[in-house]
Amino acid sequence: MAADWRTDRIGAALRGGNPTVLRRLDAGFAVIGDVQFLPGYSVLLTDTPGVERLTDLPRPRRLAYLSDLDRLAEAVERACRAADPAFRRVNIEILGNKDPFLHAHIWPRYDWEPAGIVQRPVWLYPPTHWQDPRYALGPPHDALRAALTAELDASA
Repeated sequence: MAADWRTDRIGAALRGGNPTVLRRLDAGFAVIGDVQFLPGYSVLLTDTPGVERLTDLPRPRRLAYLSDLDRLAEAVERACRAADPAFRRVNIEILGNKDPFLHAHIWPRYDWEPAGIVQRPVWLYPPTHWQDPRYALGPPHDALRAALTAELDASA
């Protein structure tokens, strides 16, 4: 994957050049995460450039974004439960501490996670997990990507 789309994920999605996009939704883009150490990790990007916070959106757009978030979280839950019997739940987070644009993380959680982390925030995983090439999004994730997309389509 080319690195240029990462500098403007929303603009690239609007132009059709963000390779992580699963589907365009009503108020955002459902994307599969760049890293997959928790298989099925996905993100909902706003489709409005320049929006940094949920409260930057007018209330109708805000509610549409939250509805999209619910739809993506349910798709992640269904696809991950079908793919792995050790699936536990999804965690949903809107943080905005690093990337200055509205986005929400949907983290699937599994029983096979390390005991010291499984019941704690995903951000406690070692930094190596975020950079390890074996967890980078790629062809090994095509089946999960297809399952996520199918679940999104089924919920339309």
